[in-house]
Amino acid sequence: MSIQSGSPNSEATPPYSSRHGSSRNSISSLHAREKSSGSKNDTGSSTGIHERLGQHGASGGKDLNDPYLGDASTGGSAEDSSPSRFLYLLITCLAIGGFLFGYDTGVIAGALLPIKEEFGLTSQQQEFVVGGTTLGAIIGGLLAGGLSDRVGRKPVTLLSSVIFVVGAALMTFAHHYWLLLFGRVVVGVGVGLAALVVPLYIGELAPSAYRGRLVTMNVLLITGGQLVAYLVSSALTDVANGWRWMMAISALPALLQLVTLPFLPESPRYLVKKGDIAGAEAVLRRCMGISDANDGYITKEVDAIRESLELSHKTRYKDLLRKDLRRPLIIACFMQAWQQLSGFNTAMYYSATILKMAGFPNAKSATLFSLLIAGTNMLMTIVAIKIIDKVGRRKILLVTMIGMIAGLIVLGVAFIKIVGFTVHQDECVQYGDNCAACLTDDRCYFADESNICQEMPWDGTGTRPTYTGVCPNRTNGIKAGSWVALASLVFYVASYGLGLGNAPWLIQSELFPLDIRGKATGMATACNFAGNLIISLTFLTLTQRITPTGTFWLYAGILVIAWLFVYFMVPETAGLNLEAIQELFRTEAAASNSGPTSMIDSQHTDHHEEEARRRRRGGQDSDEL
Repeated sequence: MSIQSGSPNSEATPPYSSRHGSSRNSISSLHAREKSSGSKNDTGSSTGIHERLGQHGASGGKDLNDPYLGDASTGGSAEDSSPSRFLYLLITCLAIGGFLFGYDTGVIAGALLPIKEEFGLTSQQQEFVVGGTTLGAIIGGLLAGGLSDRVGRKPVTLLSSVIFVVGAALMTFAHHYWLLLFGRVVVGVGVGLAALVVPLYIGELAPSAYRGRLVTMNVLLITGGQLVAYLVSSALTDVANGWRWMMAISALPALLQLVTLPFLPESPRYLVKKGDIAGAEAVLRRCMGISDANDGYITKEVDAIRESLELSHKTRYKDLLRKDLRRPLIIACFMQAWQQLSGFNTAMYYSATILKMAGFPNAKSATLFSLLIAGTNMLMTIVAIKIIDKVGRRKILLVTMIGMIAGLIVLGVAFIKIVGFTVHQDECVQYGDNCAACLTDDRCYFADESNICQEMPWDGTGTRPTYTGVCPNRTNGIKAGSWVALASLVFYVASYGLGLGNAPWLIQSELFPLDIRGKATGMATACNFAGNLIISLTFLTLTQRITPTGTFWLYAGILVIAWLFVYFMVPETAGLNLEAIQELFRTEAAASNSGPTSMIDSQHTDHHEEEARRRRRGGQDSDEL
């Protein structure tokens, strides 16, 4: 297939892709060509688009039709410059949305036990309270894509802050179960908006060399929000109306973002899309800290963004079915689904409940040890920020998912020692003298004097009191099985924080062209929250039906399937700019439509392209001599 390089509306198709049968071979070829193209680096631009789809202005003798040849004329200083202080300030302000995401999803872990006591919630009602935020997040995720494409990234981020404040007020002053549930759903809408638009916003501001770690800063703030939520929960567990204060505190960061964000700029890509070229240039200059002497470089950046927009067309959701977008959409949606179906959020939402099942004697101790889980997640996210661009997304996923599987298997074994394989019984007395299994059932308590499980009597308000005792064999301290359960849970969370907790968000921000990116990432984010909702609404039920051990081993089995998906479907994107990544899928789609004649023609064209590169490199070497 010949390359259509003359028309700005055509999709350039580098010919090499037709010779590669698998995505891994194609992506390896692309990496190799980037390294051999003669450019000083492959870091890309402040918007993630290097001038590899054709340079504008002085070419310096370079072939303008070479889609992956860098432009040395821009100079190394501009491309190699670190993100400016202003960019870090902007991203920190944006990432408050990530912090709110983490806080509002994590706070329920410590608040659930006192809420259960105050409202007398059944297991199913507890699942609805936990899952209400996720349901709202699905709605927010579906709305965020279209909204961010229509009105911009900044207004949607502001809207999420307003929704966070309203939801916090509803939950704080809720005195009925249904109002509490509605408040959780409202907060969830804010979570869904922030979860999509914040990483999208950051990804469009960040230089490609720093994009991985800067997008991952949002994930760091998510885990930081979860850790703060655990700290607040631990401090307020024994305070009167403590859970209400936990909910009220979530309004403070949202108010801070509402005050600061109006003074910060819109995404440069969105500004170019709307025709505000001067505004886009000003944002790029401030974000990269580039002086007026490098105006030529900024102009080239804007031209690259404009060319990317011209290569796209007005899109609708059905355009995601195009061949060049089909595989990226499958990767983005399934990676987000695997992130949730791995069961991680059971560790976040139900950590105190899990540890209480595992033998930690009361809500206070279970919540306290939950801090270790949240702290581990945040620590490993910091490590991921340091290494994700160097090691690569794919390699980190393949290694850490094995660690998650191992952690879940050991966690299941620990629960065999603690509660055995006892499933939920119709009557409390059927648990017999299995105290640990008895106390996992909200209806029951363990009668020490008769050494048998019995049903908790109803009180005068129509609810059951909460049993606060411990099993007789635990009175001398927490047993070994409980410590093994905690250790394996921490190992599982550490593996998640290093890989699957970060990579899906980063990968989905890299796969799609600008005009469809909002809609595509909206669908992927909706898949994330759909998986989250499934996990939230089924965990307690699964532990009753197939035992805790069976539940954790089910998650391990899902992770095995997820590992195979990553191995066969997900290419490595580290070190490639956004347009190069998208070009990969366009060329693969074109190659799938190519017949034998067009493939021969493509190889012939590729031979001449390679010869041209060699001549250019030789000319550059002569100039240096």
